[in-house]
Parts: sequence; structure tokens; C-alpha cells
Amino acid sequence: MPEIKTRETVKDIKILDKASVAGERMKQAFIRSKDTAQNLMDDGQVSPSEYAEDKIRYTAEDVAYDTGHTIKKETDKAVDKGREFFREHRREKRLERQEKNADEAVRCYEQRTEQNVSQAAHQTRSSVRAKDTTIKTAQRTEHTVKQTAKSTGKATIKTADASIKSTQKAVKTAEKTSKAAIKTAETTAKATKKAAEAAAKTAQKAAITAKQAAIAAYKAAVAVGKAIVAAVKAIIAAIKELVAAIAAGGWVAVVVIIVICLIALIVGSCFGIFFSSEDTGTNMTMQQVVRDINEDYQNRIETIKANNPYDDLEMSGSRAVWPQVLSIYAVKTTTDPDNAMEVATMTEEKKQLLTDIFWAMNDISYRTETRTETEIVESDDGNGNILEEEVEVTHTTLYIVVTHKDADSMASQYNFSADQNEQLEELLAADNSMWLAVLYGIYGSDDMIVQIALTQIGNVGGEPYWSWYGFSSRVEWCACFVSWCADQCGYIENGIIPKYAGCVTGVNWFKQRNQWADNSIEPTPGMIIFFDWDNKGGSGPQDGLSDHTGIVERVENGIVYTVEGNTSDSCAERHYSVGYYEILGYGIPSY
Repeated sequence: MPEIKTRETVKDIKILDKASVAGERMKQAFIRSKDTAQNLMDDGQVSPSEYAEDKIRYTAEDVAYDTGHTIKKETDKAVDKGREFFREHRREKRLERQEKNADEAVRCYEQRTEQNVSQAAHQTRSSVRAKDTTIKTAQRTEHTVKQTAKSTGKATIKTADASIKSTQKAVKTAEKTSKAAIKTAETTAKATKKAAEAAAKTAQKAAITAKQAAIAAYKAAVAVGKAIVAAVKAIIAAIKELVAAIAAGGWVAVVVIIVICLIALIVGSCFGIFFSSEDTGTNMTMQQVVRDINEDYQNRIETIKANNPYDDLEMSGSRAVWPQVLSIYAVKTTTDPDNAMEVATMTEEKKQLLTDIFWAMNDISYRTETRTETEIVESDDGNGNILEEEVEVTHTTLYIVVTHKDADSMASQYNFSADQNEQLEELLAADNSMWLAVLYGIYGSDDMIVQIALTQIGNVGGEPYWSWYGFSSRVEWCACFVSWCADQCGYIENGIIPKYAGCVTGVNWFKQRNQWADNSIEPTPGMIIFFDWDNKGGSGPQDGLSDHTGIVERVENGIVYTVEGNTSDSCAERHYSVGYYEILGYGIPSY
């Protein structure tokens, strides 16, 4: 991931954050100037025209000076805050590296442990072999002595007995040595195993600590995103008040133009995309437009399926991620030499531009393959006899493939200049939480699994999810999708959400922990939703067992919005009324 550059972005936004303060000061200066002018003219010191001419000139100079001083002061503050944000990002990256280092340490320690255990086992086997060799040698010696005794007589027997006893002592010594070696090897193996387990636990604790720190940093970044949106709202309100206050004083028009230019500098740039989630009077927001385009995308897939009858369906591929689509849109729209437009607001014209860019980056292709096979069909002749008949059966498979272009490819296609590419790089380096706020209005952190799930909308076929779970070929993958999203957040490792491929297994896991609620509740983001279909293929009728699962995205006006995998063989957003009868219930993770 390229290094995040914060100099220009944060600097300009933070200047706007204080624009309302400068406006208020100008308003007060204007009021004081009018009062002073009235007093002076009442005293007859100067004529109205002379006073107006001098006062306008001097006041304009004072206001320009004050404004410049204020802007410089706030700019310095903005730069400091931007640097702090950058340092925070660097700390997050360090935490990620620490986690990776911890994992690597565990892996290396396990390898060393295996080597030590292997060496200990080898030493043990060598000791045992040495013991066996010594015993066999002694036995051969004893046999030889006995043979010699028979041939040489009683005189030699005593000598032979002595040799036998000596040999037996050697055998006992060898046995003791072997046992001691075995005990030593076993002790070494146990100590090595304990040390490995201790190191693994230490590394796991370090990894958990690193993840918690990363989550904390993520929360801070989200708070910054919310503060930016709030600042823009305050600026808009302040400007309206400022314009109303100075409507009667045309002599400050130059100052108004300065303030408006500062605002336009940000809102009119590509970074205005981060303010597009708010309705500025057009009754249209970026969230609504993205939702419409997502629905159009899904409808095209459904139309292909409806217009091409099939027996089997195979879908594969993935869609361009929205941050890249919006980055291309923001840079291209704001820098168009023929018709540059800001992207902080949304209109029908801009919606069409964004739609065109989306479909320029995404493509849905399909094909059908038909094969004919011979099958044996059995029938009854009416007299209890089974008849077999060979018939030709035709099977049709529909293949749907989604392909996409990334931001770099689109930048080349649109012949972006060096300056445009630099702006694109800045946008792509923005924190993911800012994009989630623009796309889905999500600012929280407890619903991290929702944020992960939303980034997967548009993927088809499910291969990344069922293959991650461990399946070698396609399975019904709705539960694999939920498990994959949970794993990305660390929830499986921490025992917050189970790793499950069967919906019934997931339901039982939550029920056993008293973390289950039926469909009468109003769920909250991040809950795991389970369905019991009424009459859908082989899944119905309802039997009290779950047939499908997904993740609760949000609840608005009595409607439950979800993100589900394996819905029409794709990742998509769905919605149901609260209490909908096919909702079996909800698993409630302890986030």
C-alpha cells in the first residue's frame, strides 16, 4: 500500500474548519466600522464620501491582513494535526508489522522445536541400538565361554564364570546408560515442548494486543472522518450567516470572495468526494447513487439468467471495488478541461458520469454450453415388469464471468497527466474508514464485520470463501462467506463468531451460549441473521432448521438490510421487514 500523503489534503480541509471563525471576525469588524463611521459623520469631521473612500480602503487592508494572519495561524495548526494523523497511521502500520513478526516468531520456534524433538528422538534410538548391541555381544560372549568350558574342563569353567559375570555387569551398565539417555531425551523433549507452548502463547498475546491497538487506531481514524463531515456542515451554515450579515456592506465583497475561494479550493477539488455522503439540497447522495448502481449490476446478472435457460450455473470473477471507482470518478470529473465539476454534491448528470465509469471498469460476460448424454430410464409396463430404455438427455450449463479493471488501468485509458495521477494516488491512499463513510454512512467500529462484508458486494461464485474454508470445489457458501468476514476481523480466533459451513451449526453455536434471539427483535448492525425458507427449491417448506445466513448491515424505518453471500450465487445487499416470517432468528456476537 503506498505511503499516505497528508500534506495537501489535511491542510486544506483544516483551513476550512476555521473559515467560520474568520467570517465572524469580519462581521464584527464591519459592525464596529459602521458605528464609528456614523459617529464621525455626526461630528462633522469629514464628508460622507471622503470618509467612505478612506474607510473602505483602510478597513479592506485591515481585514485582508487579519484574514491572512488567521489563515496562516490555522494553516500551521492544520499542518500539525495532519502530521499527528500521519504519525498515528505510521503507528498502526508498526502494529501490523509487530503482529506479522509475532506470527513469524511462533513459526520459527515451532520449527526449532520440531528439530530438537527429532534430534532427541534420534539420540534415544541410538542409545537403544547401543544397548541392544551390547546385550547381543554379551550373549555371544557367554555362549563362547560355555563352549570353551566344555572343551577345556573344569579349570577353565571358573575363568569362564568370571568372564560371564563381568559380561553381565557390562550389560547392566549398558542398560543403566541407555535408560539414563532415554530419560534425558524425554526430559529434553518435554522441556522443548513446554518452551514452544510458552512462546506460542506469548506470540498470540502479542498478536491480540497488536490487533487491539490497530482497532483503536482505526476508531481514531473514523472519528476524524466524522469530524470532517461535521466541519463541512458548520462551514456551510457559517457562510450562509456571513453572506446574510454582510449583504448590506458591499465594501467587504473582496473578503467574501477570498473565503469562497478557500472553500471552493477543497470542495471543488477531487477531495470533495469525501463530503458527497451528505444531501446538499439535490435530494440525492452518493450512498443512494451507489445503491442504485449496485442494484443495476445485480439486475443485469439476473436478466442474463432469466434469458438463458440452464440446468447448471457456474459464476466466477469479481467486481471493481468502489474506492477505486470513486477515485477515478473524482479525479476525472474535477479535472475535465472541457467541463470540470465538483464532486461534493450529486446531480443526475454526475450520476450518469459515475455510472459510465463504473461500467467502463466492470464487464459481465456469459456463454452457454450444451452436452447430450445417454441415460437409462426405467418404467413399469403395467404388469409388474420393469422396462429400461435408453434416452438422449440434453444438459445446458450457463457460465457467467465478471471481470474488472483497476484504477491504474483506467488512469492509462483516460491518459491521466502526472498531476492527475498524483491526485489519484492521494485518494487511493485514504483511510478505508473514510470511504465507508462516503459509500455506506458507516462511522462506527463495533460493526467492523459489516464494513468488511460491504467491500465484497458484487463478487460472484464464492470461490474465495469456500476455498478459504478448505473445500476443493464449490459448496453452498453463505456460511463460508460469514465465517470469512469474521476471520478478517479476528472474531473467529477470539471466539466471538464460530467458523461454520452449515447454517444449523451456526445456530446451535449461538444457542448453546445463550446468544440467540428470535425474529421478533429489531437487530443491530453486526448480528448474524439466519433464515428458514418457506418454499424455495429443496430448502422448503419451513422445518425450524436454518437454510441460509448473512450479516445484518443496518435497520431503517422497520427494514432490516443485510449483506449475504451465495444469494443468486453472489455477494449482495438484501432487505426484509422486521419480523419477516422467513427470518429464523439472530446470533448475537459478544463484540
